[in-house]
Amino acid sequence: MEGRTIRFIRRGELVALSNVPPTRTLLELLREDLASTGTKEGCGEGGCGACTVVLGELEGPGDAPRIRYRAINACIRLAHSIDGLALWTVEDLAGPQGALHPAQEAMLRSHGSQCGFCTPGFVMSLFGMYQNHVRRGQPVTRELAQQELSGNLCRCTGYRPILDAAQAMAQLPAVAVDEAALVAQLQLLQREASSDAAYMAPASLDGLLAARARHPHAQLVAGCTDVGLWVTKMHREFAQVLDVTRAAELRRVDTHADHLHIGAAVTLADAFAALVAERPQLATFAARFAGLPVRHSGTLGGNIANGSPIGDSMPLLIALRASIVLASTRGEREMPLEDFYTGYRQTVLAPDEVLAWIKVPRAQDPHPHPLPQAGEGVTSSPSPAGGGSGWGLLRAYKISKRYDDDISAVCLVIDLRLDGRGAVADISIGAGGVAATPARARRTENLLRGQPWTESAVQQAATMLRQEFQPISDMRASAAYRSQLLGNLMRRFWLETQGAEHINLERAIPELAPQAAGSAA
Repeated sequence: MEGRTIRFIRRGELVALSNVPPTRTLLELLREDLASTGTKEGCGEGGCGACTVVLGELEGPGDAPRIRYRAINACIRLAHSIDGLALWTVEDLAGPQGALHPAQEAMLRSHGSQCGFCTPGFVMSLFGMYQNHVRRGQPVTRELAQQELSGNLCRCTGYRPILDAAQAMAQLPAVAVDEAALVAQLQLLQREASSDAAYMAPASLDGLLAARARHPHAQLVAGCTDVGLWVTKMHREFAQVLDVTRAAELRRVDTHADHLHIGAAVTLADAFAALVAERPQLATFAARFAGLPVRHSGTLGGNIANGSPIGDSMPLLIALRASIVLASTRGEREMPLEDFYTGYRQTVLAPDEVLAWIKVPRAQDPHPHPLPQAGEGVTSSPSPAGGGSGWGLLRAYKISKRYDDDISAVCLVIDLRLDGRGAVADISIGAGGVAATPARARRTENLLRGQPWTESAVQQAATMLRQEFQPISDMRASAAYRSQLLGNLMRRFWLETQGAEHINLERAIPELAPQAAGSAA
């Protein structure tokens, strides 16, 4: 089968590599083929950040494109996926006569490195931060630094000096990327990939669907934040790979009168940004989804299609009443997200179909009203919700062993609407980590719908929620703990509807307090 030459820009020069297997990772390419060993291999699963590199990609209108910089994990990113992009590794930052880049100099001055193994990854995340914020005149706050370094782990230095380095970069002599020259170079690399190559990346939806119909057994990939682990941990090989992320129609977020239309190839970072713009209370939950390098590579469609019962986006989307659109050369079909799953990592996706779009209903009130004051409760002081009387609250709870960069033991999302009388007009509950698939708590919803929103009703709902699912025990939590959590989180949601403000971890952290009205740890 035809092998596709990988072409990308590095250090201002074109790099072209032939005969690269479709499942070769970017880290393998760097360390073994290009002898760029500054990029380290740590966990091999996108969890530690030692392998962080930065990609540059064109975005914006064709007559005035700009460079978007994304820090990503090289260990699980397939090498072919960087075709047509710009690449920076830690070896590429130093200037003439070895002058350090501000990301490197700041780490040096702040004493941000000890054993040094994680340092190249931190430096590359800092470089991405420098290009996306410092070079654009935006301040690097402590909160921003914490969020954008959440995908990089350090086991000996401690994070304070590294966060200090992030904030110190702006005070050092500026270093600029020649973006005008880089844009011109990247424009020359744009092309339509061969439809019959070992690694296919069609640039249009029609091309993608045609390739899917011709090659139903090719492995579908997007950001490879899960398939990459099949390669690195399970040593799986694929004769042919079909990459959905270059199809232009699937890379957009379109706003319609009644819903957001999110392409399946939109990155998790961009998809969550669109959701948070509609529902600001989701900001903390979005920031806790993996680390930023994973959110820069992974896609919303990939997280859904993967079918993992512990994927965080699905409980949220189920609670928001999202639907998905599956497409093939035969046409399209739409369904509620919860109906997509048939079993553990099993879906209704046909061999010739791809997940094309996610449709999320618009927020009834894009600017939620404040919570009641402690002691008031929602029934005594209802505020307008949507277009009529009533009150609403959306909460997304993620329970994990680590606050950042960790997988949920339980994820529970509740979207509640009360009518003007204080009864439950509508409620939607999405759950993850408690069944073989992401699930909707229909029995608990039916129990509450139409009932007065009282403590007694919530106690009954907590009992029903525990009965509705039969979780398993694994390394993250026991079945008994997960069941207990379900009821506890329902109780916690009740307390928040009554005005309790100091039961979220974010409320105890001054830097996170402004976002605390959103999701809870």
